[in-house]
Amino acid sequence: MEFFEHKLSNGLQIVAERNPHVHSVAVGFYVRAGARDETPEESGVSHFLEHMAFKGTQRHSADDVNRVFDEVGAKYNASTSEETTLFYGAILPEYLPTTLDLLADIIFPSLRDDDFNMEKKVILEEIGMYDDQPGFLVYERAMQAHFKGHPLGQSILGSVDSITALTSAQMRDYHARRYVGGNIICAAAGNFDWPSLKGLVEDLCGHRPSGGGLRSTTIARPTGGLDLLVRPASSQQHLMALCPGPAAAAPQRFAAELLSVIAGDDTGSRMFWELVDPGYVESADLGFHDFDGDGSFLTYLSCNPEDVEDNLERVQGILARLNSGDFTEAELTQAKNKTLSRIVLRSERPMGRLGALGSNWMYRQDYRSVEADLADYQRVTLADLKSLVQQYPLQLTTLASIGPRDSLPTP
Repeated sequence: MEFFEHKLSNGLQIVAERNPHVHSVAVGFYVRAGARDETPEESGVSHFLEHMAFKGTQRHSADDVNRVFDEVGAKYNASTSEETTLFYGAILPEYLPTTLDLLADIIFPSLRDDDFNMEKKVILEEIGMYDDQPGFLVYERAMQAHFKGHPLGQSILGSVDSITALTSAQMRDYHARRYVGGNIICAAAGNFDWPSLKGLVEDLCGHRPSGGGLRSTTIARPTGGLDLLVRPASSQQHLMALCPGPAAAAPQRFAAELLSVIAGDDTGSRMFWELVDPGYVESADLGFHDFDGDGSFLTYLSCNPEDVEDNLERVQGILARLNSGDFTEAELTQAKNKTLSRIVLRSERPMGRLGALGSNWMYRQDYRSVEADLADYQRVTLADLKSLVQQYPLQLTTLASIGPRDSLPTP
């Protein structure tokens, strides 16, 4: 593996990891533009912009975008989160110039009024679709309640009201603020020629506007509480609880990831054996999400509505034992084996390495090889886990729930 990095005069950064032994290459543009970067009046605009990128540019029509990706056999897509909008494609090396040209173009779309008005209907339909998915909706409501008053509490999709009121002029203004050199990273992983890649990005992106560094990363101070959405027709009660965790740049993030595997992995974890396997719940897990300047542990379960109190008591018992330092070396070893296997398996595909490469540079301005990640996870000890739960105890600080229940115990 070889790592390369370069910054253009407008602030756009190129990071690339070359592996001459693979037969493909993945390339993507990471834009520091997500829900947390929006004003309340712009809520949902980052995700809306992701859609607009595929509606055409000055050089490519909407049909051209899909046709060119298909002609080169690209596996391509885009995504939006609280903090990042990503546009990517995985292709054979000979199609890297064509794919990079198209990706670099679509992140500066035409934003025509007709396209905007048409796509607004699609976004509103998407909001309605996710409103019918309680697993997604309970996550969004939990985030909004836990990070109330903080940028991380802002909805990725926006609301029916915010999207309906949004104008194309507001979108153009947001795009002009966020889609600037200092907020964009071009990442590539796989089989490519570095001088050629660097030259392509300079030619395609060197003339784009400069700027960036406009994000606030203040730490949230959640007050906790209960957010309850009553849906009488639902047969299950869905619950998600959040509590503070390490931020994306914190060294404790490795221990936090292993703790989440021990506590709530989908197989072989405390929650699996004590809740799912005996049939008390339909599903239960605990995950760790790290953000720019903040982080959280998320506990999720779905069960019969009448069993909520008993299952919350079981969850709190699991968390209390973990908070007391009740870990075993065998559990830690198993969590490491699972995590290391996942890292290695992802790394065998350029697309898997692209995700790690772009995220590490976005959050930490740091290149981390597979070997470095493996070593840091291997170094985590039981003492590190105990220190972590002392600083970030696992709790049901903020609880959101969707289902037929019209009352629940407050955390």
